[in-house]
Amino acid sequence: MTDPELLRERALVALTAARARTGVLTSSVDDHELTAQHSPLMSPLVWDLAHIGNQEEQWLLRAVAGQDAIRPEIDSLYDAFEHPRAARPSLPLLAPAEARRYAADVRSKALDVLEHTPLRGGPLTDAAFAFGMIAQHEQQHDETMLITHQLRSGPAALTAPDPDPADTEGLPAEVLVPGGPFTMGTSAEPWALDNERPAHHRIVPAFHLDTTPVTCGAYLRFIDDGGYRDSRWWEPAGWEMVREHELTAPLFWRREGGQWLRRRFGVTEPVPADEPVLHVSWYEADAYARWAGRRLPSEAEWEKAARHDPVSGRSRRYPWGDADPTPARANLGQRHLRPAPAGACPEGQSPLGIRQLIGDVWEWTSSDFLPYPGFVAFPYREYSQVFFGPGHKVLRGGAFSVAEVACRGTFRNWDLPVRRQIFAGFRTARDAT
Repeated sequence: MTDPELLRERALVALTAARARTGVLTSSVDDHELTAQHSPLMSPLVWDLAHIGNQEEQWLLRAVAGQDAIRPEIDSLYDAFEHPRAARPSLPLLAPAEARRYAADVRSKALDVLEHTPLRGGPLTDAAFAFGMIAQHEQQHDETMLITHQLRSGPAALTAPDPDPADTEGLPAEVLVPGGPFTMGTSAEPWALDNERPAHHRIVPAFHLDTTPVTCGAYLRFIDDGGYRDSRWWEPAGWEMVREHELTAPLFWRREGGQWLRRRFGVTEPVPADEPVLHVSWYEADAYARWAGRRLPSEAEWEKAARHDPVSGRSRRYPWGDADPTPARANLGQRHLRPAPAGACPEGQSPLGIRQLIGDVWEWTSSDFLPYPGFVAFPYREYSQVFFGPGHKVLRGGAFSVAEVACRGTFRNWDLPVRRQIFAGFRTARDAT
C-alpha cells in the first residue's frame, strides 16, 4: 500500500480501533481498580492509560509535527525504562479523570496532525510509519492491560462471546515442511518494526510441525505422567523454577474435586481439553516437547511454516496470503477472550495446511531474540536492541489478545523464559530425518 490517502485512512482506522479497545479496558473497572496494582508484574491500569497518551504526544505531536510539549513534566513518570513496574504505584501519577483528559487531548491534536501531514519526506512520515507505530504501541498496551485484567481478583469485568467450535475431521497431527531456502523478515511491510527488518535469505532443513498448537488435553497428559516431578524434561533453570515455586500446572490452573479448573478473567471454569494450552512459560513448553520426544521449532522454522509458499517460492504476509486478517482467518483483537479450539479458522491455514499460526496464542520458539543481518535500530534503540541476547526467547504468531495491526507473519515478540502471565502457548516440531 503506497497511496498516501489510503495510508492515511488505514492509520485513522488503526488509531481509532486502538483507542476504542483502551476505552473498554479502562472503563470496565472503577477508579480504585484503575489505580491499584493487581500484580507487581504489571503497572496500574491508569499508568498504561497515561503512558499511551504520552508516547503519542512525544512521537506524533513533538517528533512529527514539531509542536511544543503539553505536559513535559510527566515524561519521566511514564518512561517505561526509568521506573520498573513494581515501583510505578508510588509515583505521582495522573488520576484517572486527568489521565483520560490528557489522552483525549493528545488524540484530538494527533488526528489533526494525521490529516495535514504529508506522508512522505522522512522516515517517520513515509508510509505513515509513526502513526502505525503508535497504533501498534497502543494495541500492545491494550494486550498488557488485558493481562492485568486476568491477574486481578474479583468478579469478571470483561465479557465476550466464545469462538465457534472447530471441525478437525481428517486433520493430520503434523505436517512436513520441505527443506530449502526462504525469505525471512521484511523490507517492504510499511509498518514493520525494526527487529522485523531487513528481509534476508535463510535455509531451513525439512522438519515436521504440529498442525495446531498443543492443547490443554495433551498438556494434561504431561501433567498426569508426572511431568512437573521429573527433572529429565527440564532445563536446569526451569527445574529450579518448578521446585522453588512448587509448580504443578499452567498458571491459573488448580485441581479441585477430581477435575482441573482454571480462572479466566474472573470466571472459574473446567479446563477445556480442545483449546490450545495457555499461560505456560518457555521452560514448561520446552519440557513438554522433550517429554513428547519432540522439540520447539526455531524462529526460522516457524516463519517458514507461516509464510513460505512452496508453489511460488515467495514469502507471504500471512499464512493465507497477503490480504489482511479477518475473523474467519484468525482469532485476534480480543473479540473472544480465549483461544479458539485447536483446528479452528481453516480459512487462515498455510499452503501446507497448518492452522492457527496467526492468533489464538503466542507461540514460544527455541530461538533467542537476536537481530537480523543488517539490523538498524529505528526509531529508538530501546524498542528492540536493548533486549537482544540469550536472556529473551522469541514468540511468534500473536494471540487472541493482540490486534491485527500488531500481528503479521514477520512480527516478533520476546520475553523472559520464566514468564507465565502472558498469553503464550506453543506447538512442537521434529526433524524430518
